[in-house]
Amino acid sequence: MPHSDHPPYSMRGWLARLAATDRLAVIRDNAALEFGLAAIAKRLDGRKATLFPRPGGHDIPVVSGFISHRAWIAEAMGVGEQELLARFLQASENPLPWREVPREQATAQAVVHREVDIRRLLPIPVHNEHDSGAYITAGLVIARNPATGVQNVSINRIQISDANRLGVLILPRHLHAFFQAAEARGEPLPVAIAIGVDPLTLLASQAIVPLDSDELEIAGALRGAPLPVVRCLTSEVRVPADAEIVIEGRLLPGVREPEGPFGEFPKYYSAREDREVIEIDAITHRREPIFHTIVPAEMEHLLLGAIPREATLLAHLRRSFAGVLDVHLSVGGVCRYHLYVKLRKQREGEPKNVIMGAFGAHYDIKQVIVVDEDVDVHDAAEVEWAVATRFQADRDLMVVPGAQGSILDPSTTVAWSLSNPGKAPPQLQGISAKMGLDATRPLRYEGHVFTRLRIPGEDAVDPAAVVDPMPAIDLGRLFAD
Repeated sequence: MPHSDHPPYSMRGWLARLAATDRLAVIRDNAALEFGLAAIAKRLDGRKATLFPRPGGHDIPVVSGFISHRAWIAEAMGVGEQELLARFLQASENPLPWREVPREQATAQAVVHREVDIRRLLPIPVHNEHDSGAYITAGLVIARNPATGVQNVSINRIQISDANRLGVLILPRHLHAFFQAAEARGEPLPVAIAIGVDPLTLLASQAIVPLDSDELEIAGALRGAPLPVVRCLTSEVRVPADAEIVIEGRLLPGVREPEGPFGEFPKYYSAREDREVIEIDAITHRREPIFHTIVPAEMEHLLLGAIPREATLLAHLRRSFAGVLDVHLSVGGVCRYHLYVKLRKQREGEPKNVIMGAFGAHYDIKQVIVVDEDVDVHDAAEVEWAVATRFQADRDLMVVPGAQGSILDPSTTVAWSLSNPGKAPPQLQGISAKMGLDATRPLRYEGHVFTRLRIPGEDAVDPAAVVDPMPAIDLGRLFAD
């Protein structure tokens, strides 16, 4: 259940709440930045956030896993888990313009570094064994549309390539469109990377919204008050005024340098390829800042992508199918590829239409399972039970070959091309088959053939009230051979 007091609106306020409720583990000093920090954070992911006061002997602490549980995210929003998607969707559809503050009020700019060696200045971890080096994984990349000035916020993986040089993976979305426009004119694109923001701003950065929708305004709507922002020192980009650390730089036109391999959300490594480059102009930070890192492919990473996508998918499906009650991107499907849909079915055949609607909603979706309203889509065992007892492959299976999928899914054409002579052309990369399963019962059936077992009164039983902690019966005598 959410706390009754107002949710905290800073990363530090949220960490204080976790500490007060025994959900923050403070790790002994000197956890190694190469693998050691990530190994500890991964073992505790989803159970406790981790705070490393002096990782690798560095003066700047590192925190990880502070929104690694679905219930924690709901708590940060001030709602119950059942209202989580509705609240996020409401904020996405009703953004609140941010409020600019003067620099003297922006803790994010309390300390300024113009000449930087990021490798020494910040405690940036190496996460997985075959990663090409240290990576920033929790940085909000903020840029302005060169044509309109409206900002976009995204989280991109960022490789530390040199003292003032970063490699970045940019997928074909809004930041990519902004950079294409700037690069076509031979101009760099100013960007800022904000590290260490509150949970709601972090979550808002992943909203799936149209071009020229500023995710910082969604953050304000989630908070219920305009997000304070400040203008960067070297560009017109606005960043959260209370961010722990801000890296200011430029995406360089016509420059591509090797980036990767890197362990991604499918729990595999992406290939080393030439990618876009950011040159750093300045780094600002709070006094005594805290660096946030996300362990790739663990719950903090997966949930950040899942909840905004679920909210968008739910809204999209409900526009055409009023009986859609809930959706869930499963952890086993890396919170991207496998979608469970709860449907109050009105007509036979409707689940197949829902499946096609889901495939069209986001190209990452690879498998859709539609279940009835009596199945909990957040319980994988319940969904598997529905497939086991309500699905027949010759009747209820849909397969769509040759569709667009995720280029990070190693089972797509990308992986095939790497194991064959030559490389598939870009238009063939990420080609995926889609699979839909109608695991709903028929609308009409005889007797109780599809009636779930239920014992009258089972839901009212309180185990604490019925279990005798000091039984009067002699158990030793009762169980004697």
